[in-house]
Parts: sequence; C-alpha cells; structure tokens
Amino acid sequence: MNDATDMNNFRAEQLVAISRLFSSSVVREMARSGKSPLFARLASQSCLRNSLPYGLVCNFFESAFKLLRREGYRDEYIYKAALTHKVLLGTHSLQTASMLNEFRVGECKADLVILNGTSTAYEVKSERDSLARLVRQVRAYSDVFAQVYVITAEEHVDAVNGLVPIDVGIKRLNNRHQISTLRDAADRPERTSPAAIFDAIRAEEARLILLAQGVSIPSGVPNTRLHSVLGELFVKLDARKAHDTMVQVLKKTRNLMPLSDLVAQLPRSLQPAALSVPLRKLDHARLVAAVNTPLDHAMAWV
Repeated sequence: MNDATDMNNFRAEQLVAISRLFSSSVVREMARSGKSPLFARLASQSCLRNSLPYGLVCNFFESAFKLLRREGYRDEYIYKAALTHKVLLGTHSLQTASMLNEFRVGECKADLVILNGTSTAYEVKSERDSLARLVRQVRAYSDVFAQVYVITAEEHVDAVNGLVPIDVGIKRLNNRHQISTLRDAADRPERTSPAAIFDAIRAEEARLILLAQGVSIPSGVPNTRLHSVLGELFVKLDARKAHDTMVQVLKKTRNLMPLSDLVAQLPRSLQPAALSVPLRKLDHARLVAAVNTPLDHAMAWV
C-alpha cells in the first residue's frame, strides 16, 4: 500500500469490505471456478485499488492484510492469522498438529482449536469485539478442550483477567503482530465432559473413539438409532481417556497435511483462510491461478 494513504480515512463500510476479502466465500469461489466475482466487488468497495492499481491479486491481499493489522482495524481474522502462523505453523507444523476453525461447542463456537499432544481452544476478543459472552464461551470450551486461552488486545486485558477463571490462559496481540502469553492455561483433560465431547464431534469420530477404547458397538443398529446408541456408550467413558482419544482421532480425521503444498503457494495473508476452508485437491490449482491473476483482469470478474 502507498505509505501516503491516510489510514484514518477508511469508513466503516470500507473496513467491512476489506475484512470480507479473507472470507471463506471468496476462497471457495476462487477454488471452484478460478475467479471470484465477490472478490472483485469487495476490492472495488474497499477503495484500496486506488493505492494499488497494478500487480496481482496476491499483492492486493497482502496490501489489505497490512491495513487490517493496524491497531484499531484488527478483526478476528488478524488474530487467527497470528495464531496460525506463530502457533500452528511456528511452534508446531501440519505434520504434528491440526487446526479446527469455528468449532461448535454447544451454543458457542471456538474461534480456533489446535490439536497436538493435547487440545487448546482459543477465543479471540479483538479491539472490535464485546466481552459480553466471554464467561459462557470459556465455560463451554472447558467441557471439551484441555486448555483454553483468550487472545485479546491490550485494551481488553484487564477486563478479560477479571472475567475468566484462573485456569484460563490469556494471550495478547501487540501492535507489532507479536503474541505474548500473560498467563498460561492449565492443561486439564480430566475436567472435560464426555457428553460435551460427543455433542461436538461427528458420529463417525465418536465411533472411532469408542473402538479405540475397546468399547463394543452393537451390530445391526438402525441408522435412526445409531447416534443415540453411540451417545449412551460415549458418556460412560473416563473423561481423560475420552479427551485424549478425541485428540488422536481428530488429528487424523481433520488432518491438514494435504493442504501443505497449497499453503506454500499462497500469499502469507491468505494461508489461514485456506486452512479453514474444505478444499478438494482438484481445486488447489484454480485457487493458486486466481491469486496470481493480474489485478486489472480480476476486477472484470464481476
């Protein structure tokens, strides 16, 4: 982006358009057809093209991401990107860990979950977010995941510290896009609930966990009854064993290794989005081609 651009002149609707550039809808369109009319509309609405008239679509994404990283503009995606690059792809790797995006737990959705030797849920509270639902969210995540963190902005740190239990960790994203740990989360798989775990995962994953624990599943159960039968067996599991086996099973069923080559070919700004959207192998080349399209050509996708 042109350094002369006045960053304070962006209106709310422009920031919404810039944020939506990194949505799953844009990634899916590009992957399925090699172009995205939604991207073209959002790029136009963002007015960023005035400062970046040429170049490729990937350059446009990098420019938009650079803007969103500014304090006061940071949204949930910026926090997720920091966790993806610094924890999933930094501390761990796609070979040793997996990531779940917007993982439903009861009536809540964990913004990001990373599975390695244990399970860690992250709730993002950016400077643009309210803390109204935080207590209910971390309580729900504690029933399914061994560790729970809140990652937030400096201005929310004191309030978060006063709201969440002492075993919930707190991380801060500073204005240099660095993550610092203010309080470590306790690793407590024994406090999880087999019933809550069962409700959060797929039926096939529950079946695999039961089999790994040596639980016999009755044969001949009709499909209309199978879910309830699996649930009745699952709630009898020991909490720690249910959790630990869940981690092992989900690391296989939600494995991200098939995306490793694709991620390496995408701009850094778009990597977290690509890791969060189910993509077929045959769609990878179309997505790569789309982000390498000249920007002036892409603006005609509408």
